[in-house]
Amino acid sequence: MHVEFLVEEESCAEFLTILAPKLLRPDDTFRTHPFAGKPDLLNSLPARLRGYAAWLPNDWRIVVLVDRDQEDCRALKGKMEYSARAAGLNTRSGSSDKSRFNVINRIAVEELESWFFGDVTALASAYPRIPRTLGEKRKYRDSDAITGGTWETLERVLQSAGYYPAGMPKIEVARNVSHHMLPDRNRSLSFKTFRDAIRQMQL
Repeated sequence: MHVEFLVEEESCAEFLTILAPKLLRPDDTFRTHPFAGKPDLLNSLPARLRGYAAWLPNDWRIVVLVDRDQEDCRALKGKMEYSARAAGLNTRSGSSDKSRFNVINRIAVEELESWFFGDVTALASAYPRIPRTLGEKRKYRDSDAITGGTWETLERVLQSAGYYPAGMPKIEVARNVSHHMLPDRNRSLSFKTFRDAIRQMQL
């Protein structure tokens, strides 16, 4: 199987470059395609999917991953599903036969950095001055419910621990944390949904 990941930006592409091999089988292949932000991805999606539909091999899958960014999840997912259907592709959510689909649409709630807070052990392994008990604090127990922007929150956590006083480099942080992440340890519900969908498409 080959997987095409369509993502918002370079930091997510870097994250998946390291994480995807932990989710896929050894003989599976994948490629990440970062866009210039969420609007660029969503605006480009209809034409991109029509292009895939013209030649997509049977053993290829397309995974579209975006941040929620305080949008209504159902409305956002609906836009993504419509783009796939309009291109003549079957989505996992819209297919009654879970073995016959081309596209998986998934949303990171609230942002990719929510998934980093979902695995505090990985975060503290990458940045040892962050306490491993961080996930026990009320604010961080449910990483998908962190308010005020998760990347801003992560930047503050890193800076309070003495890292990146001039600002958090998102790509570098994504690379560092994902090296230590274990998919089965992550507590983020939206990550678990993403993880399980990737695994199920390999059946």
